[in-house]
Amino acid sequence: MTAPKSDFLRVLTERGFIHQTSDFEAVDAAALENRLTTYVGYDCTGPSLHVGHLLSIMMLHWLQKTGAGKPITLMGGGTTRVGDPSGKDESRKLLTVEQIEAHKDSIKTVFSRFIGFGEGKTDALMVDNAEWLTKLNYIDFLRDVGRHFSVNRMLSFDSVKLRLEREHELSFLEFNYMILQAYDFVELNKRYGCILQMGGSDQWGNIVNGIDLGRRLGTPQLYAVTCPLLTTASGAKMGKTASGAVWLNADMLSPYDYWQFWRNTEDADAVRFLKLFTVLPMDEIAKLAALQGAEINEAKKVLATEATALLHGREAAQLAAETAQKTFEQGRLAESLPTVEVPSSILKEGLGVLTAFGPDYAKLVPSSSEARRQVKSGGLRVNDQTVSDERGTLGLSDLTSEGVIKLSFGKKKHVLLRAV
Repeated sequence: MTAPKSDFLRVLTERGFIHQTSDFEAVDAAALENRLTTYVGYDCTGPSLHVGHLLSIMMLHWLQKTGAGKPITLMGGGTTRVGDPSGKDESRKLLTVEQIEAHKDSIKTVFSRFIGFGEGKTDALMVDNAEWLTKLNYIDFLRDVGRHFSVNRMLSFDSVKLRLEREHELSFLEFNYMILQAYDFVELNKRYGCILQMGGSDQWGNIVNGIDLGRRLGTPQLYAVTCPLLTTASGAKMGKTASGAVWLNADMLSPYDYWQFWRNTEDADAVRFLKLFTVLPMDEIAKLAALQGAEINEAKKVLATEATALLHGREAAQLAAETAQKTFEQGRLAESLPTVEVPSSILKEGLGVLTAFGPDYAKLVPSSSEARRQVKSGGLRVNDQTVSDERGTLGLSDLTSEGVIKLSFGKKKHVLLRAV
């Protein structure tokens, strides 16, 4: 790969975003001429995106920041009705149109933290593929688009091949997903002059399908850039914790817990994540990379604060950092810890300790069975005392003088139950 001439590809290369490109030099040339209208697709399978989506969002951020082109966030109002089989062992649960619309509205709010929307040349657009996919005539679509796809070739793509090799069912509905995604690329080119699709490396086959379909249907040349699917230094999947996915919406994961996720980064990942998930200049990152031993914790605090500031704002990031310092370094009970309100009537009757830590209250563990497992290993604490009885209950007598019960999972995850 030759050295990039455009600021866009230079930034993506030096920060570690690029995994594959279909034509590096052509993408570089288009970026130099500020004509790189680019899209990334996001299906609406849940009410929030998670930290795994951040790589592609940051790529759109740098596209706009460097002036290389116009970002398009494509909401999958249409494709979500089908379900992307990539990386899945089983079919996704089919959602109603109303559920998809609610998810779409909830997801939209995150993007404006990273890219600016408007009418300018490099201002971002938000588009929904339901605009064209829901209006297709099936017979016409098969004749005009479906005839360009070889079933033999479709069966060779990982998203299909892996499912079949594991003898897991792949529905005909899902089998059509790659055709619809390819058609999205062509449609975005016709409507907005979009020439580049970006996404995770698991999307490579789907994106290449779109490039091939564009060639067959006579569009200008289309291009692909993918980012790596991240794993941590220890090989774990990026963005998964004991209590579930790391969500981007504040109502699903508090800014404090988001800060803690980045603060708990493995030492070996700190510098890599500073490059990918913050906008700190590379020379500042180089200084942090030089830290050794216990000083690496300072780099991880910078990572946590900068990543949180991007998503939730500087004020929320500073508050999270101060809360962590009070809780861990000074041993004080910080009022700004995540708080869950519990009716006094429930505490009067007694709230099961497993239930309190689970998804209905503190959400520190994903289930009662996981809470039970953590009790056996000494991982759960109430008011800084280790929980030893899985059948124990929390009551009014457990409230501190501040009117709260402090629940802790490990050393760094805390939630306050506040009686109301």
